[in-house]
Amino acid sequence: MEAALRTAVESLTGEELERPDFTDVRGTEGIKEASYRVGDMDVNVAVASGLGNARELLNRVKSGEANYHFIEIMGCPGGCVNGGGQPQQPGFVRNTTDIRSLRAKVLYDVDAAKTIRKSHENPAIKELYESYLGEPGSEKAHHLLHTTFVKRKINEI
Repeated sequence: MEAALRTAVESLTGEELERPDFTDVRGTEGIKEASYRVGDMDVNVAVASGLGNARELLNRVKSGEANYHFIEIMGCPGGCVNGGGQPQQPGFVRNTTDIRSLRAKVLYDVDAAKTIRKSHENPAIKELYESYLGEPGSEKAHHLLHTTFVKRKINEI
């Protein structure tokens, strides 16, 4: 979410962000909501962490209770920082240490120390678009990078 907001804000305003931190969407809470002023528009965003929270958030959208411009769904509670690919820790460590928060802090510290903090300024991403995808939003980029929702019955999964 934070990376997408960095690019979206600069694309919509044409101005460089002095501080590219969107801390309201950070953290391990189940559902995070934020509204950011971008030019003359309020951009509403939400992040759901874990599938139960995703269901709750999407039900709120479906009922009309909530309206967002962008939603990020993270399957693992706390997101990938707490996903199945992370090193396993013994119970005595898990019971006495907030591993998710420590992992997240390291990632945010690494991000803050980087000279390139925006996806659209990453030389590898620029090269990918220049040599293969064309412009952002091009037909090829859309076909390869976007997904669509397909409603399925539970027994089709």
